Amino acid sequence: MADPNVPVDGEDTEVLDEGGKNILMGIIAQLGKTTDLHRVTLPTFVLEPRSMLERITDFMSHPELIVKANQIQDPVERFVAVTRYFLSGWHIKPKGVKKPYNPILGEQFRAQWKFDDGTEAFYVAEQVSHHPPISVYYYASPENNISVLGDLLPKSKFLGNSAATLMQGEIKVSFTNRPGEDYIITMPNVYARGILFGTMLMELGDVATVKCAKLDLVCNLEFKVKGFFSGSYNGLAGKIKRESTNETLYEISGKWSDEIILKKGIKKEVLFDAKTAKINPKIIAPEDQQEPNESRRLWSKLTGALRVNNQDLATVEKSKVEDAQRASTKEREERGLPHIPRYFESDGKGNFDIKLKNISSDPQEAKQQIIDFIRNTPPPA
Repeated sequence: MADPNVPVDGEDTEVLDEGGKNILMGIIAQLGKTTDLHRVTLPTFVLEPRSMLERITDFMSHPELIVKANQIQDPVERFVAVTRYFLSGWHIKPKGVKKPYNPILGEQFRAQWKFDDGTEAFYVAEQVSHHPPISVYYYASPENNISVLGDLLPKSKFLGNSAATLMQGEIKVSFTNRPGEDYIITMPNVYARGILFGTMLMELGDVATVKCAKLDLVCNLEFKVKGFFSGSYNGLAGKIKRESTNETLYEISGKWSDEIILKKGIKKEVLFDAKTAKINPKIIAPEDQQEPNESRRLWSKLTGALRVNNQDLATVEKSKVEDAQRASTKEREERGLPHIPRYFESDGKGNFDIKLKNISSDPQEAKQQIIDFIRNTPPPA
């Protein structure tokens, strides 16, 4: 059965009715070019029914790719496998142009995965800042020596008939049994096209990188947007190079929504095929077992309204959550109290070390602490 979050290539567009267009036009008329959209209240019909903290887990949908990567002994092939893993999450998206909920300050999302060999992985994300919006997340499979740490600082801009989300921040993929072998990844930007006229669709654009200093390897990936008169949607091109010599080892081409090809000389192979890839489902605690600020419970009434297309109720429920957040922030600030993240440490200057609190710097101690953390946070369904 096809996954409802994975549209068939070419069928991921959306046409608004006149009412929706009029609402958007009314908002846009008040904006200037390059206005920061994070401070603009958008209508609920443009919302994807989940939080950004959950949407990040799309990149954990094919965990076998990163598990297998760590089992590869050849360093270049291991780098290729990490690049494959990074490219595997982009094809999961809703039809048309939909924006996940902006997480409120202190919001959390937690999930767990179980693998066929009995090992497991877990994920925890937290909104550590609201202005500017900063999401911090941590994914780990201790038995498989895998750690993924990241931060996301999206900045949205209105660009006329398009809106851009600049995906600032980076991902660090580490194999804990290979000290110092860290893969630093940056993301492409996201563009919503056709918001004033034409057909609405989402594109990825600009350049992303995968880099491992220890291996002296880098991959520059160009996510191609369709030209006005030529080209195709969802194009991808890149090269894996030895950074010190600029020697090209592999070339990458294809579509991130479909089939991605890896080429070395005249030899080609499929790096990733979105049409045949199997999504490994995450395990999430039922809402009645979640804490009040966990994403699915926090936004449950908004999500319910969106699923039955009741936009009036959705607007009411969205406002309730946001108004409660504003009131809580005002009260805290009046008392002179800082917001203290639950899971991630701050340097005291508004920046965050991307690591969980109270985790030892010793790898063996940290591994056991993380496993204990998995088992105690909170029990999945």
